[in-house]
Amino acid sequence: MNDSVEFGLDTFGDLMAEPDGTRLSYAQTIRNVIEQGVLADSVGVDFFGVGEHHRDDFAITAPEVVLAAIAGRTKRIKLGTAVTVLSSDDPVRLFERFATLDAVSNGRAEILVGRGSFTESFPLFGFKLAEYNELFEEKLELLAEVLKEGPITWKGTVRAPLEAQQVYPKTESGSIRTWVGVGGSPESVVRAASHGFPLVLAIIGGAPARFKPFVELYRRALAELGKPESLPVAVHSPGFVAETDAEAADILWPCHKALIDRIGKERGWPPTTRAKFEGEIKEGALHVGSPETVARKIASTIKALGIQRFQLKYSSGPVPQERLLKAIELYGTKVIPRVRELLAT
Repeated sequence: MNDSVEFGLDTFGDLMAEPDGTRLSYAQTIRNVIEQGVLADSVGVDFFGVGEHHRDDFAITAPEVVLAAIAGRTKRIKLGTAVTVLSSDDPVRLFERFATLDAVSNGRAEILVGRGSFTESFPLFGFKLAEYNELFEEKLELLAEVLKEGPITWKGTVRAPLEAQQVYPKTESGSIRTWVGVGGSPESVVRAASHGFPLVLAIIGGAPARFKPFVELYRRALAELGKPESLPVAVHSPGFVAETDAEAADILWPCHKALIDRIGKERGWPPTTRAKFEGEIKEGALHVGSPETVARKIASTIKALGIQRFQLKYSSGPVPQERLLKAIELYGTKVIPRVRELLAT
C-alpha cells in the first residue's frame, strides 16, 4: 500500500498577510502560491491542487493560469484544481483550458470538479441557484462525453446542444484524469461512480473514519454499474505542519479562527473556539502538529478509509508565506516519508 498512495497539497489561495498582520495584495498572494507549488515539486509532493473562488478572501479565480505558471517551473508534480465549480462553468471550455494546461505541463494536468461550497460564482456568471442540481448533473454528463475526446452529440437544458462536434486541443495521452469532489452525500458518491470518475472526499470536520461507508458505497456502485473497481479514492482534509505540535497549533489558530468566523457569520454559525479547534486536531479532521503527529494522523486516515491519495489543505486564512513554505518543506521531507514507513508496518 505504501508505494501506491500519493500525497498532495491543496490551497484555496487564501488572501495572505505579513507576519505583522498587514494584508497582502491579490497579486502578491498569487505569486506566493506559485512559489509554494514550485517548492512542493522540489520536496517530493505528488500533487498540487488550487481552488477556484470568487470572493474577497481568496485570490484565485482562474486556477488554470496559476497552474500553468507552476508547470513552467516544475518537472514532476501533478497539477489540478481543488475544486473547479462545474455548475457555473462550461464543460467544453473547461476541457479546452485543461487540455492546454496538459500540453504545457507535459501531461501532468488533472481536473477536480464539484458543486463548490460557495455560491458567489452563480450570480456572477448569470446562473440561478434554483437550478443548482440540474446545472451540476447535466454539466457532469456533458463533461464525461467531452473527456472521451471524440465527436460529441449531447442535448440538455442548461446550454446549447452539440451535434457531432469536436473539441480541441486533443491531449497526447487521449485523456485527462478527472475527479469528482463530494462532501459526504450518498447521491453524489453514486453519481461519481455512474460516470466512472475517481472520487475525492472533502473531510473538513469530524473523525475521518466516519466516511468509510461512503468509500464502501462508491466501491459497491462501481461494481454494480460495471465500472472499473480499481478507480482511486482521495481525501482532501485541512491541516498544518510545524516543528512541534504547540507551534503548529499556535500559528494556525488565529488564522483558522479568522476564516471560520467570517464564513460562519455568513452562514449563521457561532464563533469557533480554541477548545473546538483543539478537539478537531485531537479527534477530528484537522491534521495539525509536528511531522510525526501529522504523519501518524494521515496514516490513520489512509488505513481507515483504504484511500489511494491524501491531499492536505495546508493553507487556512492569512498564514504568512514563510510559515506556509516551512509547512510544505516539512510535509515533503518529513511527513510523507514517515507516512510511508507507517503504512509499510
